[in-house]
Amino acid sequence: MRAIPLKSFASLAALGLLVTGCGQGLLGGDGDDKAAKTDAPIVLGMLIPQSGSEAAIGPYMSNAAQLALDEINAKGGVLGRKLELKTADDACDAQSAAAAANKLVTEGVDISVGGYCSGATLPTLPIFGKADIPMIIPAANSQELVDQKLKHVFLINGTGSQQAAAAEKWIAKQGAKSVVLMHDNTSYSKDIALRTKALLDAPGGAEAVLVETVTPKESDYSANITNVLAKKPDSVYWTGYFQEGGLIARQLRQAGYKGSFMVGDGSVSPKLIEIAGAEAAEGIYATMTQTPDTLEGAEGWISAYKKKYNADPGPYSNQAYDAVRLAAEAVTKAGGTDGAKVIAALEAVDGFPMFSGPLKFTPEHTLMSGGFQVLVVKGDKFALQDSLK
Repeated sequence: MRAIPLKSFASLAALGLLVTGCGQGLLGGDGDDKAAKTDAPIVLGMLIPQSGSEAAIGPYMSNAAQLALDEINAKGGVLGRKLELKTADDACDAQSAAAAANKLVTEGVDISVGGYCSGATLPTLPIFGKADIPMIIPAANSQELVDQKLKHVFLINGTGSQQAAAAEKWIAKQGAKSVVLMHDNTSYSKDIALRTKALLDAPGGAEAVLVETVTPKESDYSANITNVLAKKPDSVYWTGYFQEGGLIARQLRQAGYKGSFMVGDGSVSPKLIEIAGAEAAEGIYATMTQTPDTLEGAEGWISAYKKKYNADPGPYSNQAYDAVRLAAEAVTKAGGTDGAKVIAALEAVDGFPMFSGPLKFTPEHTLMSGGFQVLVVKGDKFALQDSLK
């Protein structure tokens, strides 16, 4: 699936017109059942980390979601109804996420458009499912989410399998012969590490000489660093989050490691650079789907975001924006917010324009193509290194 340059839509702001007023969405639909009987808001729920070590990501997602919602409402809403966004803090923690999901259910959300940490998102699947609430997950992407085979769950970020394939491809392009994989034992992180190992273990590939598990939220990873250095790897791939990733990068360099260091998409944040320090962060690679900085023709959208929030969009801003747009389109096509009809509408989507390209779900409700690329830290930003196309 090739990404459509967004300039081909005339401007990024025009994306807000793809779901218009008067009950006419991109795919049409006059509306019936619930939509025809009420003018109550259509409520979208978003679970994001608003506290804890990953809290920096939360505003990127909620701000972008609100931007999409405001654009749609300015054009008349969906089926004559306004959209409303309710956020709740999952703290990137399974127990907190379950409580937050139950809160959103109690508040009457119609569709869930959140989910950043896979381990926190996983326990919310049955909660939303029992309440007949479709889920459009913008960021969380552990294969374990897919393996639940739940009809109400749709992922619009590349999966762990797709990210592992991108990592293996880049490692091969670098010519690395020995690789250490590091994870934090969470669903998301362990999944990517083990799937990458399986690919590396294939004949002719680099050798995964160590899979090292670290304990999250510590400050000293010297014991793990010692284990890594003992293997003398050409490349190290960290698949956890930016808090630990920044510390590991810094401590590896301080211990004398000179090889390649790469992180997964959970570590793509300005916070990683801040924690690692400029010298240690420079040259860090990352497997990541499109970010605002790497989107072709996104200047108009970025400008609109900055004008509204006086800040730059960040990781998963574009996916969160698209999650709201997709939810609006599905409700329009379904003619209302009935869960089964919205799910059917999502399954039938074929070519809906998103930042990542025209959308069509696989039978597993994942993207046809993950869209992973390789970024590299240059100064205080992540820049595109290789599109892997």
